[in-house]
Amino acid sequence: MNEPNPALLTKVFGLLRRIEETELPRGVGLLGLGTRLVFASVLLRFFWSSALTKIDGFGLSLNAYAQIFPRKMEALGYDPSQLAAPYHFIAAFGTIAEFVLPLFILIGLFTRLSSLAMIGFIGVMTLTDIYGHGLTAETIGSFFNRFQDEVIADQRLLWVWMLIVLGVTGGGKIAVDRLLFPQPRESAK
Repeated sequence: MNEPNPALLTKVFGLLRRIEETELPRGVGLLGLGTRLVFASVLLRFFWSSALTKIDGFGLSLNAYAQIFPRKMEALGYDPSQLAAPYHFIAAFGTIAEFVLPLFILIGLFTRLSSLAMIGFIGVMTLTDIYGHGLTAETIGSFFNRFQDEVIADQRLLWVWMLIVLGVTGGGKIAVDRLLFPQPRESAK
């Protein structure tokens, strides 16, 4: 597995910062804070409740494997002991991410990176729902129709858009990021 390229990450986050500074109006810090509050009120408990179904005491539950690898678990008679080590790592990593990434967004810690990771998480979750759980076209839905509450197309588009806003604006005025990575003050013009 390749390590992330620090120079590339610096360029990407620098570009996002320049977009925020040049293209967005002053006071955009409220947009990040407001978006985090909307995330907390709409999605935080959804992800944490889902993550809680994947743990059993101090380990992973059968449900973790059944949710993440539905077809594989069915083929193995729902016996996770028959899975190879990478499956256990992926299930553990996914469960931890389902707790940690929403928490980071809630408190505004590594907000841009956490938002990008959550977008990836939602992408994997969506592919698992479609291909692993065999969702039909009616459940998936489509864009530009009259139904605003389709579980996959409409809802996840709104989730990802909220995370894109956080990726561009950062965590906002009241965020741990502001304490850890203070921005230089603009000189009065």
